[in-house]
Amino acid sequence: MKKLITILAMALPGALFAVPKVESLGDLRQVETRVKAVVETRTDCTISLVSPELGASGSGVIVSADGLILTAAHVVEGSREMTVIFPNGSQAKAKVLGANYNRDAAMAQLVGEGPWPFAEVGDSAALEVGDFVVAMGHPKGYDPTRRPPVRFGRIMNKGDLGFITTDCTLIGGDSGGPVFDLDGRVIGIHSHIASDRQVNRHAGVTGFKSSWQKMLDGKTWGKLGTNGADPNRPVLGLVLEPAEGGMQVKEARDGSPAFTSGIRTGDLVVEIAGLEISDPNRLNNIFADYQAGEKVPVIIYRDGKEETKTVTLGRLGEIYKTYRR
Repeated sequence: MKKLITILAMALPGALFAVPKVESLGDLRQVETRVKAVVETRTDCTISLVSPELGASGSGVIVSADGLILTAAHVVEGSREMTVIFPNGSQAKAKVLGANYNRDAAMAQLVGEGPWPFAEVGDSAALEVGDFVVAMGHPKGYDPTRRPPVRFGRIMNKGDLGFITTDCTLIGGDSGGPVFDLDGRVIGIHSHIASDRQVNRHAGVTGFKSSWQKMLDGKTWGKLGTNGADPNRPVLGLVLEPAEGGMQVKEARDGSPAFTSGIRTGDLVVEIAGLEISDPNRLNNIFADYQAGEKVPVIIYRDGKEETKTVTLGRLGEIYKTYRR
């Protein structure tokens, strides 16, 4: 208990968030009780994943009784199946399903009859900076001499593409492992381990949910660390600028996907793929779940009237060529 009190009492230098109040020994005991419950009920579903093809290892978490696994896309990259090692040393096989590399999110499916130990999936979008979390995984791979080490910390930041940052210490082998809230729900998957190993990034499960069915169906797309330079990034082929109520079309060049669908310069774009659009940064979040060639509905206003256009997304590389001509 003394160690837990020390951890909770530590101040973070230069912290910019309001830390939730823990004002008494009773409050600390309640937190300790909840952390213990997470460890006791979620250790068995925190697994080590080893690629028989590449020899690399990472971590994962089972999120359904029939054996659905969430992990990081970079953990399963280049593999068709994974060897699953449970904390008690037993092993099973898992088939790699789909992956959204834009979000470093991937799924695999255990082969064999369940039921398997699993954890409920939570909602990373509902998290607040300063919330307590528990991180688990298999650092440096499966070790028969110990259970998955437990790391305790807080949410430090919520970033673009649904990523979250915590101060839970991680090392190699933890990638793909789970972050739990204090109710034992999976709210993130370890993605990027910082050089100091102390402020690390996790793929929020809300990002998983936005392309859940596509990954279940075995589809793989995107690029790790994707940015504006990715030639395969899906685009509308529009130049947009902020405007009241949405985004104004500054240019819709003849031959672009948006122009072909009927969108013109001067139109006001208010919704893309069912999501309201008010600034350019939201486009990254929307298109992280799509591939070039897929169709998305776009709602525009023209002369005060609402219209819906269906746009077949183009490749950034091809659109760039068009705009250079």
